[in-house]
Amino acid sequence: MSMTADELDKRQAIIGACRRMNALGINQGTSGNISVRHADGLLVTPTSVPYDAMTLDQIVFMAMDGSHAPTQKPSSEWRFHLDILKARPDVHAVVHAHPTYCTILAIMGREIPPVHYMIAAAGGDSIRCAPYATFGTAELSEHAVRALEGRLACLLDHHGMIAVGKSLDKAMWLAVEVETLARQYHGCLQLGEPPLLSSAEIERVRQRMSGYGMSEG
Repeated sequence: MSMTADELDKRQAIIGACRRMNALGINQGTSGNISVRHADGLLVTPTSVPYDAMTLDQIVFMAMDGSHAPTQKPSSEWRFHLDILKARPDVHAVVHAHPTYCTILAIMGREIPPVHYMIAAAGGDSIRCAPYATFGTAELSEHAVRALEGRLACLLDHHGMIAVGKSLDKAMWLAVEVETLARQYHGCLQLGEPPLLSSAEIERVRQRMSGYGMSEG
């Protein structure tokens, strides 16, 4: 398989990020998946391949019409990766994982409210929880795209989370931040309903963050 240096770098970065997800504890096994915009399509992780065994040629190139080499098997969640990148020209990478605390909140159908100012890094004053739909379906993809409107992250009911960004590094950074927020919120709920920051304050923080490049995705 002939690849440009740029494509090789992206494929290697995807494999590295997959391994980092598990090392950071924000994912388990092969349940997570990652995509990066490339040329006139995207590069997406294959289905059911252990990250430690994943090779560059197993990363699937998919056109924006969903077509790919028939010998390759993209992630079962390829649909929402494709649809998010179609809907969001500002997004160049999508990270999906099943972090423990995000998933606990998602099972309960809870969004993450503004319990900490760092929620602004996800683009607004909440991290929404998309309604449940079976994994890999067009319905789940529609829910995810809607939950991400004006945002860089969302939870998926009874499922996990998605973080997006202008680069894979930024999407990965945000994924860790969202799991941290979920853990903080879960801890607060053990003591009662936490006091929340105002939407106006979160917007002030978001504007200040933009100056440092933190919320640019």
